[in-house]
Amino acid sequence: MSRNQNQLRAVCDEFFIYGDYLVAVPFGTGHINDTYQVTYDQGGIRLHYTLQRINTSIFKKPEELMENFSRVTTHMLNKIISAKLRTVKRTIRLLSARNGKPFVVDAEGNYWRAYIFIENARTYDIIESEMHAFKAARTFGDFQNDLVDLPGARLNETIPDFHNTPKRLEALNAAVKADICGRLKDVGPELDFIMARAGDCSRLVDLCTAGDIPERITHNDTKLNNILIDDVSGEGICVIDLDTVMPGLVHYDFGDMVRTGTSPAAEDERDLSKVTMRFEMFEALLRGYLASADKFLNPCEREELPFAGKLITLENGIRFLTDYLQGDTYFKTHRPNHNLDRCRTQLKLVSSIEEQFDAMHKLLKDIGPRSAVKK
Repeated sequence: MSRNQNQLRAVCDEFFIYGDYLVAVPFGTGHINDTYQVTYDQGGIRLHYTLQRINTSIFKKPEELMENFSRVTTHMLNKIISAKLRTVKRTIRLLSARNGKPFVVDAEGNYWRAYIFIENARTYDIIESEMHAFKAARTFGDFQNDLVDLPGARLNETIPDFHNTPKRLEALNAAVKADICGRLKDVGPELDFIMARAGDCSRLVDLCTAGDIPERITHNDTKLNNILIDDVSGEGICVIDLDTVMPGLVHYDFGDMVRTGTSPAAEDERDLSKVTMRFEMFEALLRGYLASADKFLNPCEREELPFAGKLITLENGIRFLTDYLQGDTYFKTHRPNHNLDRCRTQLKLVSSIEEQFDAMHKLLKDIGPRSAVKK
């Protein structure tokens, strides 16, 4: 739903933002929330803020989400402050609403948050170099490592079972059975591909249940465009899009890095000949991630990192296909069959990962645990 300037100004007025509101424009390429860059005039200087409407059809408990958001960003900020000038890292800094809460609820019941816009940094939809991949993966590893010691109770689950692949498969089976849009006839090859790998879906969940891999605090949506890269240094300086930060497995994060960072093609590329896992990018991601994460990973967590890339890519193929069969109710679409195109891209990438699986494990072994990784 588009909103006019008066509506956006009214929301901004509920936050502690000093100065004169000038304009708010749509910002970013996210699938879920509505995001705006807001410009204020403060004594002749133009300053920017980020304003987001939380999609409550996806995030059913927005106040629990914002509790997580506030706890995590406060913890990260305290670490940055304690490091003083020895770090280039930054974090999202939430603005308080006039009622003291970290969010605003408008007259229509929409939940909004605002934070300081991080200048002189940008996101990238596609990794541009091996060094870029290394630095991005190291940034996500740093993010996980910084939250190992988060005090207090367990974080809320903002989307229960978000990366529970067996339940994602159950949802697909239910969508197949219902076929509410009459689209089942168009997805035979995709279904066959997924069902041939159904046995893989419970592997990580079973290892966690057995106690071989622990639950940790994870981002759970580590697309590479969820890292801000500094325009000058090229370093990853801030992890964004924190709605899905919650209890999870490290493999969810590393697997999504492989999914989004190794193929030169866009997530919805229709020319599947362009979709492949570039091994050199996988190596950069693995080395970058281990440069941070080897500080806390246990041996089983480490061993399952190559498999994580395959599983999370397969899981996203399942999710896109489920949404397609259900009538495109979750992910934003911009053309007919958009979610089916996304599904096919994921499944082609799964095939490419499988073809290189032995080499991926050999690389992991060659790096060795807690090794000195090239920086």
